[in-house]
Amino acid sequence: MSLLMNYDDQRFTKIAQLVFEEQFRRDPGLESQMDERRKKLMYDDVVYNLSYLLTAVYFSDGKIFEEYARWLYELLCNLMKDLDRDRVMEIMTGHYRIMSEILASQAPGILTGEELEKAAEYLELAIEATTGAVTEVDLSTSFQEEEYFDIRKAYLDALLRSRTKTAHEIIRDARKQGVPLEHIYEKILKKVMHEIGELWHRSVITVDKEHYATSVTQTVMSGFYDEIFEKPRKNRTLVACAVGSELHEMGIRMLSDMFEYQGWDTFYLGAALPEQAVLEAIGEHAPDLVALSVTMPPYLAACEGVVKAIRAAYPGVKIAVGGQAFVTTDELWKKWDIDFYSPSAEKLVRWAHNAFAA
Repeated sequence: MSLLMNYDDQRFTKIAQLVFEEQFRRDPGLESQMDERRKKLMYDDVVYNLSYLLTAVYFSDGKIFEEYARWLYELLCNLMKDLDRDRVMEIMTGHYRIMSEILASQAPGILTGEELEKAAEYLELAIEATTGAVTEVDLSTSFQEEEYFDIRKAYLDALLRSRTKTAHEIIRDARKQGVPLEHIYEKILKKVMHEIGELWHRSVITVDKEHYATSVTQTVMSGFYDEIFEKPRKNRTLVACAVGSELHEMGIRMLSDMFEYQGWDTFYLGAALPEQAVLEAIGEHAPDLVALSVTMPPYLAACEGVVKAIRAAYPGVKIAVGGQAFVTTDELWKKWDIDFYSPSAEKLVRWAHNAFAA
């Protein structure tokens, strides 16, 4: 008989129904993620997937199903933007494994032994293609420029695939291989996190993946603290924070670590810090330098207010500002009473080295 599927053939519709039901049984999370409309579309997809698989088997051409699986994954990622790419991959690879098992148990008598072997082989190709597609995203030009691209890409891939242990190992190995800590922070971690933000902005990844990447990167950074704190002290103090309601703190935290690595005593105050709290911290710690960070443009006004308040209360303290929000302005910082604007932690560290050389 022809393997080209007849959608009315009850033997194949029975297999499709078994695959559909088994997937919900093994993956309880699907119940909350699939409304009735999605369930109907999911069942239709099981039927289509089976049809494509049988077509590939009929022509002994695994590429038919492999390319279909890759296309289907991207389609589902676009249709189900509330689910992370990693979650869509998990659903689809689970689906292909279940289909392989059910074909092995239900299809003898419908398919020959050779045909069943091909089906299992092509389903494995689909699993590999889908797993690989998780990290097949368009990358910005800036991410691909400069040295350490291979390390950045490997770290980004680990984050996109939720491979926490792998992510830690990539950065730890880079340091062991002699990559300077400043470069790990500025040219690897910072660039990867910026790319993660861009992927979220383009709806390629969901917010939970962005938060996961942030959390992993923070723990990666904490792994360097023994090395950072063993540096000789320079009797210089930094107070650093993200002001107003600003919740993005990765950049300013990296900057604090880099100053600590240079022998400064740093007081990183965190995100969303109100003006009065900044002033109180300055009074308590008597810093040589205050670094303020803004990522989102709506918080620039709050930052300006903090700058003015610091100048009024502590006119001798040097002030530096930075963050992605300033990149979108027409050199706004030039209108503020500050000592330095820096687009990177590396540049601010160099400036501070010269400014406080005495």
